[in-house]
Amino acid sequence: MYDPVERRNFYGRVHGKTLRASQKTYLEEDLERLSLPGVTREDNPDRSPIDLTRFAGKPLWLEIGFGGGEHLVHMAATYPEIGLIGCEPFVNGIAMLLGKIRAAEVNNLAIHPGDVRDLFDVLPAASIAKAFLNYPDPWPKARHHRRRFVTQGYLAALARTLQPGAEFRVATDIPDYVRQTLEEVPQAGFTLRDQGDQPWSDWLSTRYEQKALREGRPPYYLTFQRNA
Repeated sequence: MYDPVERRNFYGRVHGKTLRASQKTYLEEDLERLSLPGVTREDNPDRSPIDLTRFAGKPLWLEIGFGGGEHLVHMAATYPEIGLIGCEPFVNGIAMLLGKIRAAEVNNLAIHPGDVRDLFDVLPAASIAKAFLNYPDPWPKARHHRRRFVTQGYLAALARTLQPGAEFRVATDIPDYVRQTLEEVPQAGFTLRDQGDQPWSDWLSTRYEQKALREGRPPYYLTFQRNA
C-alpha cells in the first residue's frame, strides 16, 4: 500500500561532475522559478495537494527521471497545449535541462528537483494524463531490484496520480528490467497495450539510449494504460 508519510531511503547520485559556470547560472537564475512549490516536506509538512493553476487547465504529463532533459524539452516544444512536469534529483541533469529550456524557449513545463515520491505525495489524485519512464536506473544486482521504479510502492503512487485511461510509457535497454516491468506494472492497475523494439512516433532518442546503442544494447519500448 502507498503511504505518503513513510520514512524513505534515497538511493542514487545527486551530484556528478563539477558544473560549468553557465550551468551554475541556470541553477541560480531559473531553478526556483521553474520548481513546483509545496512539494518538499519542509515546505508542505501537512502534505496538502499542490496548486497546479500555473498550467492554466492544460492536460498534465509527467516524466519520471528526465536525465539530461532532452525528451522533456522535446515534448514541451512538440505539444505546447500540454503542461509537463519533470522530476529528477541529479543536480547535473537539472542544470542541463535548464539550459535546454532556455535554448528552446518553452514555457509549459515545471520541475521537481528531488525524489519523485515527494511529488507523488502532493499531486492531486487523477491529475496526470500521461507518464514517461525513460531509461531508469537499472539497479542490475538482484539484491537491489527492490530499488527499481517498477515496484509496487512506486507504482501504487503513480497509479493514484494518473487519470483512468492514462498512458504510461517505459523505455529501457535492460532485458531484466523489461521482465520486471511486465510482471509488476499490471499488478498496480495497468493493462499492457504494446511492446517491442519500435519507438513511439513522437519519441526523441536520449543520450542514454544512444550510449546503449553504441554498446550494443537494443532498446525496448512498453506502453501501458491505467485501468478505469
